[in-house]
Amino acid sequence: MIDDTESVRRDLVQRVNANAAERQALEASHGQVWDTAELQADFEVIGFAAPLVIAVEKTTGKRGSLFFQHRPRFYFGFQAD
Repeated sequence: MIDDTESVRRDLVQRVNANAAERQALEASHGQVWDTAELQADFEVIGFAAPLVIAVEKTTGKRGSLFFQHRPRFYFGFQAD
């Protein structure tokens, strides 16, 4: 199976993780930030392709995507479809 997004995603993974930030810095740049437990409480994750997850917001039913960084693991930048 060919993934037309692979090269773009690999570049994004490198950029996101090269600039991995603590929670306060991410909040200042991206607004709300979730750790893994918070993400599980607020979203149903239906897929991922690093550095993105596809999820449905539990309270609104909106489907969208979030970025994530590896260490420390935080999710941010929710964009509804």
